[in-house]
Amino acid sequence: MLATQALSRSRASTNLRSTFRQSSASTSTLPKRPSIAPKPCIDIKHIRDNPDLYTQTCLDRNYLSLKDNPQRIVQLFKDWKEIQDSALKARQRNNDVLNKLKSFGAQNSTTLQERDELLLEAKSLKGILSKFSDNEIDLASGIQNLAAQLPNLTCKETPIGKEPRLLGYINHPPTAASVANHVSIGNDLDLIDFGGASTASGWGWYFLKNECALLEHALVQYALHVAMRHGFSVISPPSMVYSHIASACGFQPRDQGGEQQSYTIARTENNGKPEMTLAGTAEIPLAGMKANTTMNTCDLPLQVVGASRCYRAEAGARGLETKGLYRVHEFTKVEMFAWTTRLESDAAFNSMLTVQKEILRTLSLHCRILEMPSTDLGASASRKIDIEAFFPSRKLKDDGFGEVTSVSICTDYQTRRLNTRLKLTSKTDFPFTVNGTALAVPRVLAAILENGWNEQGKYVEVPEVLHPWMHGIKTIKQGS
Repeated sequence: MLATQALSRSRASTNLRSTFRQSSASTSTLPKRPSIAPKPCIDIKHIRDNPDLYTQTCLDRNYLSLKDNPQRIVQLFKDWKEIQDSALKARQRNNDVLNKLKSFGAQNSTTLQERDELLLEAKSLKGILSKFSDNEIDLASGIQNLAAQLPNLTCKETPIGKEPRLLGYINHPPTAASVANHVSIGNDLDLIDFGGASTASGWGWYFLKNECALLEHALVQYALHVAMRHGFSVISPPSMVYSHIASACGFQPRDQGGEQQSYTIARTENNGKPEMTLAGTAEIPLAGMKANTTMNTCDLPLQVVGASRCYRAEAGARGLETKGLYRVHEFTKVEMFAWTTRLESDAAFNSMLTVQKEILRTLSLHCRILEMPSTDLGASASRKIDIEAFFPSRKLKDDGFGEVTSVSICTDYQTRRLNTRLKLTSKTDFPFTVNGTALAVPRVLAAILENGWNEQGKYVEVPEVLHPWMHGIKTIKQGS
């Protein structure tokens, strides 16, 4: 009788299992996690205890497709508990049956008919327990997948909605009346070749030539120089990562609007190896460097800076206002990254912001500093500050300002998904991560060309701090 009841519960759980698979398939954006991927350690209990908080976070960030995930997690956990309770009763009955079978022959109280009935029940219970186990695994996996999709909780400093909060300015506005854009300047001075790159690689790529190529290297060296002076250690990260590492860092193949964001590497044959992705930022390989490791508190904060090539697939989908170097598929970027304790993350955040301000101030670029709103935060960020430089050619859009750097606190969002742990005195915790752009070459390069352009003399003035890496070149002009 008990076996029949358990079988009925198992069938119900199988139906639930099927329902879960159908509902989760429509919303899941996570790639399949291979066996070598770090095992995520997401705080599921906090989500279960605060589902409304996570739902509101999804709404505040415009992650509308994920707003039901918290309540689904709560429901799936209830279903998981029910199955566990049913499985416990079935295991207890199974143990009773096995004990009776073991005692058969030692006592004459059990007839042959009773033994046959017990054998049948034991066989039935074995199948039922196997189904219970499968359902428990499926539900636990489903809960983890739904939780992994959720964005980080939003910091109290972050404005809710779409409007950023102005925090201040860097340098005074330029007085020159010229609105020449960097594309025309680059063409006139033979500094940039978009046509040749379009033939070789397509729209969104470019060749930097002559003094502009030197400027790229000068900007990288200067950014590294400033960051090192502020205590950052230099590292050269890879540009290709496993897709599951990018996903754990909060970067998905497609954004909430379905737009392709990253490039995955095609394979000629299915050799069983995990999918690879070209990193959109060095933040991804740097975060992945400490996956599946345990860090010591005495080693924190650990602050690194590295230059790398970055790849973004979405460059061509933003309209004509992003032509030229402003939004491209491939570019060089100097990235800062830090692992900290919970109490040190704000200090690391401010340290990166200080580096950014110094670089842009000494490059003589007029900028504004913005506390970014909830709808502008990526999945991993709890707080983000952007610095936007003034581009004379963009006066008709956003008052001429465009983003050139950002700095974000990601709390333990990435480390929990990468299984990066922190050894404390009596337990382990998860370190916080902070990341920030020291310098993204194309946009800063474009800003230097436009703001340094002398219309009367037809030349570009090179910022003084870059002179040590420019081989004596202080102005860029035609035929120089």
